[in-house]
Order: sequence, then C-alpha cells, then structure tokens
Amino acid sequence: MVAVIFLVLLFIGVPIALVLAVSAMAYIVSSDNAVLFLSYPQQFFGGLSQYGLLAIPLFMLVGELMNEGGLTRRLVAFASVFLGSIRGGLAYINILANMMLASIVGSANAQVAVMSQVMVPEMHRKGYDRSFATATTAAGALLAPVIPPSMLFVIFGVLAQISIGDLFIAGIVPGLLMAAGFILVIALLGFIHEYPRNERLTLRQALHNVVASIPSLSVPVVMIGSIVGGLATPTEAAAVGAAMAVLVGRFAHGEMKTERMGEMLLRVGINSGVVLALVAAAAVFGWVIIYEQLPQALGALMQSMTSDPFVYLLLLMGLLLMVGMVLDGIAALILLVPIVLPVAQSVYGINPYHLGVLMCINLTLGLLTPPVGAALYVASRVTGCKPGDIIKALLPFLLVTVLVLLLITWMPDLVTAFL
Repeated sequence: MVAVIFLVLLFIGVPIALVLAVSAMAYIVSSDNAVLFLSYPQQFFGGLSQYGLLAIPLFMLVGELMNEGGLTRRLVAFASVFLGSIRGGLAYINILANMMLASIVGSANAQVAVMSQVMVPEMHRKGYDRSFATATTAAGALLAPVIPPSMLFVIFGVLAQISIGDLFIAGIVPGLLMAAGFILVIALLGFIHEYPRNERLTLRQALHNVVASIPSLSVPVVMIGSIVGGLATPTEAAAVGAAMAVLVGRFAHGEMKTERMGEMLLRVGINSGVVLALVAAAAVFGWVIIYEQLPQALGALMQSMTSDPFVYLLLLMGLLLMVGMVLDGIAALILLVPIVLPVAQSVYGINPYHLGVLMCINLTLGLLTPPVGAALYVASRVTGCKPGDIIKALLPFLLVTVLVLLLITWMPDLVTAFL
C-alpha cells in the first residue's frame, strides 16, 4: 500500500519532499502503531539539525554573489589567456571556466543557467553550432557536483556521517579525469569539424585579463585551500567565500549593486528552502526504511546475486542511472543512501568515500538524460536549442563520463589516493 502511494504521487508530479513525507505518514497509519506518530515530527526536524547542512545555502550564496559581482565573467577571460588562440579555443575555454566555476557553485543546474548565458552566445557568434555550444556548456556543468566544493557531496556526507572535507578531496581526481576526457572530445571534434580559432590576444590584453582576474581567483583559491589545508570546515569556507565575493564584487570590480541584493537573497532563500525541505522529509522516510529493516533485506538479496564488490557496484550504477533519469540528484541521494550505504559497507566492505563519489557522478548523468533531465531543459530554455539537438551533441561527453565512472569503479584508489 505504501509503495503504491509512493509511486502514484511520484508519477503524477507531486514534489519529492511531499512524496517522501506523505509516504512515511502512510506507513505509520498502515502500521497501526500510534507511538510512531510521536516520533514523526522529531525525525522531521532532526533531519535539519546537522551542522554540515549550513554549507548548502552558503554555497548557493557564493555562486549568486560571484555572478552579481562580475567574478564569473573575469574567470572566463582568464581562461581565454591560455586556450583562446588554438582551434576550438572557445570550447576549451568553456570547459576550463566551468571547472573554475564548479569550485564555487557546486550545483549543475545553477552552473548550466549561468554559463549558458555567458558562453553560448559568444561561441555562436564566433561560428560554432549553437547545439554544440550548448552541449559543451552542459557537459562542463557535469563537473559541478564532482569538483569540490559540491552540494551533492555535502548531502552525502551528512547522510553517511563522514567527513565532508575528505569527500571533497576524494572528488578531485575523478573531476580532473572527466575534464581531461571532455578536452579530448573537443580536440577530436575540432579536428573533424575544423572549429574556428579565436583571435590571439596581445601580450597587453593577456596581462590585463590575468591581473583583472586575480581578485576573482582569490575566492575559490581561499575556499578550497582552507578546506584542503585543514584551516576551515566546508561550511566555514563557504561563509568566508561569500564574504570575499561581496568584497571583490563591490570594491575590486565595482559591479555589485546594493539594489539587486534583495532579489538575489530571495532566490538563495527559496532554493535553499526547497533543498532543506527535501532533506527534512527524507529524514522521516529514511527512518521508516531503517525501521522496516529494508537495508538488511536488500543486503541479503544482493548477496544472493553476487559476492563480488565490483559486480555489486556495476549493478548499483545501473540502478542509479535509471533513478537519476527520473529524480533530481539530491532527492535520489536522500532516498537511496540510507538503503545502499549499509549494504555496501557491511556486506561488501566498500569505502564510503568511494561509494559517495560513484553515486554523485552517476546521478549527475541523470541531470542531462531524458525523461526529466533538469539541467538539459535549463540549457534548452536559456539558449533556445531543442533538447533533442543538445542530446545529439552531448553524447560524446556522456560517453566519457560513463568511461570515467567505470574506471574509478574498477580502481577505487583513484578516489581514495589522497585520503
């Protein structure tokens, strides 16, 4: 009965937070155990009591402040100094700028929206096909949930009760592998289609771009450096990054306007509220799952299918890919981590950091895969390209992501080398 309610609510388009909360309530009603009603509100609000969750609105705030203060545009100009004059240079710049922005925004949807406005019109004006320009931008946004800091990593770290800072470090090598793969795709396509070369910058222009970008670069450098160096928690680093973004945007660049701050803060508040409501509802749903001993049942089922950790991970990756096509990455993590993690650790001895990186990369594929593909439709809406055209141009990038996923599944040391 509860499963039927869950599936019906999910497929008629009810927000996932309500689906989880109502399904948990339906379970309590069907169990005829009135005592559980007393625990419902405790579990609901208890899900928001994790200190690490403060990082979510703070990272969202940093991304918004970077856009408002002109920092994003200067990061793109900085990337053009190194890659602008080679064939397909703007596509390389797109990926490199996405890597730098990924270290701040941490959300693929937000990154697609920002970079589609910045890069796609410029690439189209320089002679690139609009669908390829959009696909490159969307592919670069796949780096957002992998290169630290990352909101998906924050959510996984909170759910798994592991160090979020160490999880950020675990994402560095996979993120660099994905970026290298995307650059290789651009090189091959540029050779085949003879993409245009960008105008070579003069020494004066290059120096100007580098100097102008130094204040903007200080924000991700300080944030990531303080986390890796053990000087700050991810939450503290996000708070410092937000303060620095205000100072840089207001005083170094002079582009941050006080009159736009209210609207920006409202956006951050709404987006944060949506995510945190989902976390609270998932805490209740996860409590029900544990109460029903579903992880133990799944563990027994998986053991009957395979005793090999690698085969288990391959089966899990297939499941996550299907789930990611339907659910947002954060919702999918919240739904699956309480079920999957205990089995992976206790039955197969899989490192939780390895599992976290695998799950987050896998679920990002769903952001650009129909039928839901939230980031795909964001890119389509911003650029005016048809989703089908974007998907065709995006296929090589998706293939690279799958290959990286298989590689780090087979070689977990690529994830845990620096831990």
